[in-house]
Amino acid sequence: MNKSFNAILICIAILTGCSTTPDRSPLPVELISKVSIPGIPAARFWADEWPRFSIQRLNSFSDAELKKRSSATYNVPHNYLAISGGGANGAFGAGLLAGWTASGTRPEFTMVTGVSTGALTAPFAFLGADYDAKLKTIYTTTWTKDVALERNLIAALFGDSLADTKPLKQLIRHYMTPEVIKAIAIEHKKGRRLFLGTVNLDAARSVIWNIGAIAVSDYPEKVSLIHDIMRASAAIPVAFPPVMIPVEVDGKQYDEMHVDGSVGAQVFVYPAAVNWKKLTKRLKVKGRPQVFVIRNAFIEPDYNGVNRSVLPIASRSIDALLRASGTGDLYQIYALCKRDGNDFNLAYIPTDFTDKPSEGFDPVYMSKLYQRGYDMAYQGYPWEIGPPGFVRVIEAESAEK
Repeated sequence: MNKSFNAILICIAILTGCSTTPDRSPLPVELISKVSIPGIPAARFWADEWPRFSIQRLNSFSDAELKKRSSATYNVPHNYLAISGGGANGAFGAGLLAGWTASGTRPEFTMVTGVSTGALTAPFAFLGADYDAKLKTIYTTTWTKDVALERNLIAALFGDSLADTKPLKQLIRHYMTPEVIKAIAIEHKKGRRLFLGTVNLDAARSVIWNIGAIAVSDYPEKVSLIHDIMRASAAIPVAFPPVMIPVEVDGKQYDEMHVDGSVGAQVFVYPAAVNWKKLTKRLKVKGRPQVFVIRNAFIEPDYNGVNRSVLPIASRSIDALLRASGTGDLYQIYALCKRDGNDFNLAYIPTDFTDKPSEGFDPVYMSKLYQRGYDMAYQGYPWEIGPPGFVRVIEAESAEK
């Protein structure tokens, strides 16, 4: 971003009350428990609840029905993959997956979740090694202009964002073809799950979208809906425009405003409200489920002297906030693993990777980061078995024994 970007920020701060946005039809609060995507009752659920339809299915299905509906997840080991946000740093996760494949140790994932850039990676990680080449292309050839175009000062002032993400919409459409979505539907029918996260800004709550359930549905606009969910999951508030998703109550149409899933959680596996032990027991899971978390970011804090002016202070404060909240998400996942009998495995960008991008999405930088992730995984990635801080305690305890 150039100097006009800074000017836009200043003008927005002064003239916020003057801005106008297109008319919309937000959902009345009293209908929030009734709203749905037409014909797809299991399309999504709140990230802080165990959805009622899931509880009913788990309690009502016989073992024979569960086995039939979950051929790929019944009476087998479970492996879950959670991919975080991180923008261009998603190249690290893409490279790690490819190196993992090359090492011959990458498992088939029972469930894959993704947020922000992780939502762009997750569908291909879910479908397996045959899609590694697509991820490499996405994360080693993409420039900033292929994701977003900076709006002029007037358009930004009187619009809903600083940039236009029509290029990102085209990018998603190019790679998430109807054929890819059909492949996701096939895996969903076997019991495997693909979940992407957004934040419903009207409700200020995180939403988990069941992409496989949408893919197998007869909803006529399901391809466009999946594209919109992926774009919404990466819609950084203010920087990128929110995505309006149509919903319905009693035949009447409304819209919901969805933004970057990282606003709610930078990485997730499943809601804390879910009785995961009960679920794995009903599915007769073999052994301890393995949770693999790819954090497309640096975890260790870095020192950087800040100029005493508004924009550097704001930028650095946001960086610190994101690092802290991301670490909090890792601790929550770790706590769930301990509670539910899962093994926790964490990967993140090492501190000795010191290259810097020349712009938001820089193919040279991303290619180097992709290769770093690839090399680490190919050599046998040193997964950490606890979140930051805990690892040192675990290592100290092991040394004492």
